[in-house]
Formats: sequence, C-alpha cells, structure tokens
Amino acid sequence: MTPSDTLWLVVNPASGSNDDAARDALIAALNKAGRRPARIVDITTDPDLSPDRLDADGVTTLAIFTGDGSINSVLCRVEGWGGQVLVLPGGTTNLLAKALHGEEVTADSVIADLAAGRLQPTRRPCITYSGGKAVCELLAGPGATWSDVREELREGNLVAVAQTAVEAAKQTSGGALVRLRDPELGKPEGYGGVRLVPEEHGIVVDGYGADSVADYIRQGLALLRRNFREGPHDELGAHPVIHCETVDGADMDLMIDGERASGNPVETFSLAPLAVDLLAPVR
Repeated sequence: MTPSDTLWLVVNPASGSNDDAARDALIAALNKAGRRPARIVDITTDPDLSPDRLDADGVTTLAIFTGDGSINSVLCRVEGWGGQVLVLPGGTTNLLAKALHGEEVTADSVIADLAAGRLQPTRRPCITYSGGKAVCELLAGPGATWSDVREELREGNLVAVAQTAVEAAKQTSGGALVRLRDPELGKPEGYGGVRLVPEEHGIVVDGYGADSVADYIRQGLALLRRNFREGPHDELGAHPVIHCETVDGADMDLMIDGERASGNPVETFSLAPLAVDLLAPVR
C-alpha cells in the first residue's frame, strides 16, 4: 500500500454476516493488513456512492462487505470509476465473492490475499434487462418467490421461514410460467424458474420445472443448508441474448442477485460488460 491508497468499507447491517462482531473482526483484519478503512459506509443510510464522490475523496479501493443484492446496487452506482472493488463475503449466499475467490472464500482469506499482493483487477460480464442489471444471477418465473424465504432466513425467524415457504410454494405452483421464446429452448409450456448466469462465453441458461421448484421451496427449514438449484433441471446452453415471456401475459417475477423484482411480460436478457475493476486472485 502506498501513502495515497485510500480504502472505504461498505457494510449493510441487514446482510447475513453483518453483525457487530463480524464487522469489528473484519476491520481489525484490514487494519492488521495495513488497509485501515478511511470511512465505514452503511449502505442503508448513506447510499450516495458515485465515481465522482469516490474520486473527490481520493478513494482507490472500495471494499464491500454485504450480500449480493447490495453488491449489485453498489457496483451499478460506481460503474465507470477508475478505482478497484474488493468483494468480501458478507451475505447469506455470497455468489460473487465465491465466483471471484473460490467456493471456500472467507473474509480473512481475501484480506490475506490482498495483503500479500495476490489480487489483481479483473472484469466480469453482467446481464442487462429492462429494469437494470444482474451481476451474479437472475431467476425469471414464479420460483423467484424463493427470495422471500431468504429474507426470513436473514432475520433468523424459523417459524416465519416455514410459513413463508408454504406461501412461496403456492405462488410457485400457480404463478406465471416463463418460456424461452428466442432462441426457442426447453419446454414450450414454460418453466417455474429460468436461471440465467453471466459467463464470459454467454448467458448460461437452466430451466426448472414448476413442481421441482415448489418442492424445494416447501422445505423451508431445509433452506438453511440447501436451495432449489440442487434440484432437477434442464441445461439449455449459453447464449449472448435470451428473449423470455410469461405464458399468460402477466408481469414476470424476477430475482436479481437474490432480491425480488418485477419485469415486463416479455423481457430481453443480454450479456454485457460490467465497467468495474474487481480484485481477484492472480490466475
């Protein structure tokens, strides 16, 4: 680290790993590594992050210790910034942290790599649609109601988890199925969940039948250790652009990086560059 290096740390108290003890341990680890945060930014009360603000304060590294949904929000706000982003596993699922640093990633392991100079800037693609961008994963269809169960898991209320899981199962079974219109892929009657993941070679597409998604959502308590992605599904290849539509013309249920959203009855999902430098291990 040079004298001009300035690191800000973004946190979200509502994220899965963001209790006081975890944040204190993280800050202590950064201090020990010589990367003491110049500012702690609570994204819930100070959401105004932008390239101009970061540049004005001389920030060179933005560390994010939140869940994937908040990471999405921050990355979209700072696109085009010339600094570097350090993604730390601070949520429930930590999809982006795992994609960058490996399945066994911990905050300590990332900070150790940072201190040892084992990280370098890299770029990743994202998925664009009418409402914004998905950085890690997009789920289209009534299976997106799984995110409601995740919210209860985040709160640690097991009774509410079970209740929400039952309601989510009903919505999944009776919701507006989604089919892939162009290219025409998979089941013509549609899927309860179409999962899209941005990769360098295209958007990887998996289709989940409504029954299999509902079966996994019903197991609300089992979501503590698994999710519907482990269920049976159709692998539908990788494509640069995917056009989807709801079978009944209703608005499309979406889950964007773990957060609920609503789309149009017809949506176009496209692979696009994400203009942010993300720190990842040298490969």
